[in-house]
Amino acid sequence: MSFTVGIELERSITTSLDTREVYSLLADVARSGSFFPKVERLEGRGNGVWHWVMEKIAIGDHVLQQTFYTCLYASDPEQLTVTWKPCSEDGDNAIVEGSWHITSEDGKNSRVTLRSKGTLTVDFPGFLEFLLAPLIRLEFESMVKRYVENLAQEFLRLDSERAKNS
Repeated sequence: MSFTVGIELERSITTSLDTREVYSLLADVARSGSFFPKVERLEGRGNGVWHWVMEKIAIGDHVLQQTFYTCLYASDPEQLTVTWKPCSEDGDNAIVEGSWHITSEDGKNSRVTLRSKGTLTVDFPGFLEFLLAPLIRLEFESMVKRYVENLAQEFLRLDSERAKNS
């Protein structure tokens, strides 16, 4: 018998990169998704639909868990937002929704806020939920932290590159 784990989080960073440049990177799902850790594949399905396949969690040849989910992405260049909502496919075991909001701070810096919410179906007996659910949340939070750090490093690289070319 499986169980589900709910996860909700918000993370923000500030970068000296222009809001339009930040938006350009985040609106490109394949590009921004490449900074997320432990992604096995990110498959474009067309019309803004993307299917995420995360790396397997395994012991030897025995796969314990692999996460699959599908989202419909929408980008709004006027509002400087990128949003995603679930559009489940057969075999998906997670439901994820969220958004990026980009705002200008003091006309120089960009404030980038990630909000994400999801549920993951875990293929373990329900009696293990009280042990595994906190570990799963911790792992997801760690991956999102790394994702935001990876993006922050890319923003710095792009800003440095822009300054060098000015």
